[in-house]
Amino acid sequence: MADTGKPNKLNGIIDCDVHPIPRSLEELHAYLPSRWHKHYFSFSRPFYNHPHHVLRLDALPEKGGAPGSDPDFLREQLLHQFGIDYAILLPIPNITMWPNPTMAADLARAYNQWLADKWLDNNNSDGRFKGSITVAPQDPQAAVREIEHWANHPHMVQVLTDSGSGMNYGHKQFHPIYETCEHYGLPFAIHPTSEGLGINSPASPGYPTTYFEWSASLTFSIQAHLVSFISEGVFERFPGLKVALVEGGSSWLAPLLWRLDEGWRGLRNEVPWVKKLPSEYVRENVRVTSQPLHSPENKEHLLQIFEMMNAREVMMYASDYPHWDFDSPIRTFPKMDGDLKNRIFYENAKDFYQKLP
Repeated sequence: MADTGKPNKLNGIIDCDVHPIPRSLEELHAYLPSRWHKHYFSFSRPFYNHPHHVLRLDALPEKGGAPGSDPDFLREQLLHQFGIDYAILLPIPNITMWPNPTMAADLARAYNQWLADKWLDNNNSDGRFKGSITVAPQDPQAAVREIEHWANHPHMVQVLTDSGSGMNYGHKQFHPIYETCEHYGLPFAIHPTSEGLGINSPASPGYPTTYFEWSASLTFSIQAHLVSFISEGVFERFPGLKVALVEGGSSWLAPLLWRLDEGWRGLRNEVPWVKKLPSEYVRENVRVTSQPLHSPENKEHLLQIFEMMNAREVMMYASDYPHWDFDSPIRTFPKMDGDLKNRIFYENAKDFYQKLP
C-alpha cells in the first residue's frame, strides 16, 4: 500500500500511543540471544490478561499476524482513516518484570533493533512512523548505552520503559538515564503494563484478583512516579528533562497537583531541592496523554476537567491502537474550541518531541 500523504502541519494529528507488535516470537527471537529464547516465551502477561480480547478484532491484518504487526495495514487503518500525520510507536515488552537485568537489557536491545528494521528504516518512506528507545531500568548503565546507541537515529524520538517497577522512578539509581535523555533532548516516556508482575510491585497496596481491578489501578503507578519525580527534585537536577506519562489517564492530574502544591507550601523545608510549585514542574517538564479518556455522561464536565488540568498545555492525543479501548480522534472527544483541539491533537506533541520535523 503505497503512501503519498503529506502531514498537514496546521490542523494535523500526532498520535502519541501506537503499539507495534512482532508478527511472531520467532520474528523477535531473530534479534534476541538464543540463551533467552526459552525464558521469553510469550508476548502476553502471565496473568492480569484481558478476559476477552485485549486487541481489536477488526485490526487483524489481511496478510495474517496479530493486530499491530503489519506496518502497511496499520498505516491504512489508522493513519489514512483518521488523517494522522505521525504515529509515535511504543512496543510493549513488559521489560521491567524480569529479575535478570542482563536478560532485560538484551530484550530491550532486541526490541529496538526489531523496531528499527521493521518499522523505522523500512516501511517508512514518508517518515510518519516515529520510534521509542526501549530501556530496562534494572540496569541503568545498560540503559544509558542503549540510549547512546540509538539517540541519533532520525526516527527515534523518545526513551521508553514500563511504569511497573519495584521502586518509584525519581530515585537516584535512575538518574543516569535522565542525564542521558536530557543530553540528547529525548523525552522519557512511562507506559503502564507490568505492575504486579515478576519483580514489580503492584500499583495498589496489594495484588488485584481480576483484570478489571488491575486495569483500573494502573493510574496509581503513573501518579506515584510523577510524585517521585517532583519530590526527589529530578527536574531541578535535570531541568531539560521532559517526561511523558502515556496511557495512564489524565483526569486525576488536577486534584493531585492541588494536593502537591498545598503540601509543598507547608512542607517545603523537608524538600529544599524542590524550588517551585509542583504544578510548575508539570507545566514545564511533563505531558500526559489523553488515553484512556475518562468521559463523564455530561461532556461539559470533561471540558471543565480539561480546564482544571490545563490540558491546553499539558495534554497530547493518544489512540492506544490496536487495543480494545482505542480512543478515536473523531468520536471520543467532546466538541472543543479550535485552539484547544489543535493544541491537544498536534501542537503540544510537536513542541514536546524535538525530533519531529
